[in-house]
Amino acid sequence: MPLHLIKLCVGVDTVDDLERWVSTRKKRQTHVTRQTPRRGEEILAGGSLYWVIKGVVQCRQTVLGLEACERDGVASCRIVLEPKLVRTEPALRRPFQGWRYLTDADAPADLKTGEGGGDLPADLQRKLIELGAW
Repeated sequence: MPLHLIKLCVGVDTVDDLERWVSTRKKRQTHVTRQTPRRGEEILAGGSLYWVIKGVVQCRQTVLGLEACERDGVASCRIVLEPKLVRTEPALRRPFQGWRYLTDADAPADLKTGEGGGDLPADLQRKLIELGAW
């Protein structure tokens, strides 16, 4: 069973903003983080990086690799990601620093094709989730 990572997507307001940013990057999509996951083998067995945008988990990217690297003279980890974003069912998430592990049981399900709501403004999605209407 794969293990996933979850991380705040700082500086992005919507999934569309993140998709535009990803499309301007090189074909090789990466994200550098200070800590290296100790459970890397489980993540590489089909895990994803779930992005929290404005306090709501909204999408994920499949993790393709974990590479040791150096940033500003500090040992870090480069997470290699599939450049395709997969939208997920929205799920509220409180702020946290760095990344966290996420099990399959705790990970939000992918949105099925044709399901509505993915194009709603983030603040409206958040309110619907808080009211239990999503």
